[in-house]
Amino acid sequence: MDGIHDLGGRQGFGHVDVDEEEVPFHSDWEARAFAIVRAMSRAPDWTLDKFRFTREQIDPADYLIRPYYDQWIQCYAAMMAGSGIASIEELASGHARSGQADLGEPRGPDSVIAEKEKAASFDRPYEGNLKFEVGDRVSASTHGHGGHTRLPSYARGRSGSVSFVRGAFIFPDDSARGIERAEPLYTVAFRADDLWPGEGCTHIVHLDLWESYLEPA
Repeated sequence: MDGIHDLGGRQGFGHVDVDEEEVPFHSDWEARAFAIVRAMSRAPDWTLDKFRFTREQIDPADYLIRPYYDQWIQCYAAMMAGSGIASIEELASGHARSGQADLGEPRGPDSVIAEKEKAASFDRPYEGNLKFEVGDRVSASTHGHGGHTRLPSYARGRSGSVSFVRGAFIFPDDSARGIERAEPLYTVAFRADDLWPGEGCTHIVHLDLWESYLEPA
């Protein structure tokens, strides 16, 4: 979907400080928020893409001023309410009242650590034919849609060339709606000056894009 979250390539937000010191958390509450999210028992219909789509629907003014991990808590609260795990009243009070959710006990530290150390795999078998191969010229779709998408707005309608065929991976647009479907994924190389005309930049930008985002150039 088109929204304030799609900030790539936009002007007016200042320079990115690439020399900023990298620290896991900037305050204790951020570490606690991260731990709460990792320890939560999750509903069967929750996926990474569902979380991303929920975050994309935060009000633009709220999105720009709300700290990152605060957005996490906001999103998981919305997902809990949407999945019927907890009501708004329960979330506001911090106390369960209905007793309807049956997700088991929250995970302990050892379980959370073990999950984090085991890299998630999103590649899937695919028996269809690949539409593109390395060297093909392609154009990214010119339009988004109302749901979740991993096609950034700055690449829409722009042309590049396939530099790598990655295989088939879960298609995020469907995954956000609870549908698991694999689709071929390609790395596409774009000239920076084609993405942002008039800048005179000769850098190459590589984007991993799913097949349905692309068409022959």
